[in-house]
Order: sequence, then structure tokens, then C-alpha cells
Amino acid sequence: MLNSILLFLNMGTPELMLILFAVLLLFGGKKLPELARGLGKGMREFKDASDGVKREIHRNINAVNDDLSVDLDTKKAAETEQQTEKPHINS
Repeated sequence: MLNSILLFLNMGTPELMLILFAVLLLFGGKKLPELARGLGKGMREFKDASDGVKREIHRNINAVNDDLSVDLDTKKAAETEQQTEKPHINS
């Protein structure tokens, strides 16, 4: 994935080293681990939240499907019951 992003941006090693050097100058060596840790926590929280949303959507879809299945089953049972209650006419 990272490789495809780097290919898309057409960035090579010199460009990446320049960016990393600029970040190091701006934030300093002591602040970088804290920034990376915060970024990692934020990404984890975002992933957990998106997984929760996906689970909720799937749960609702399954509930609707179950309701439809129950409705279809009761409809079929009612139709079967009506067919058995009809009097048979023998000529």
C-alpha cells in the first residue's frame, strides 16, 4: 500500500529524506515519538469506530432480513392453511 502511494506521488528516496529532515528540524527528536504515538492512537480509534459502524450496519441488515424471513414464513403458513381449509368438490 505504501509503495503504491509513493509511486502515485512519484517520490523517491531523496524527497523522503528531505521531508523527514524538515520534520525533524520542526519538531525535534524528543517530540517525534510523542507525535507518532498520538498518530497511532488516533488511527486505532478511527479504525475501531469504523468497525463499530460496520458492525451496526450489518446487525441492522440481518435484523431486517430476519424480519422479512419471518413475514414470508407466516405468509406461506397462512396460504397453506387456507388451501387445506378449502372444501374439495368431487364430481
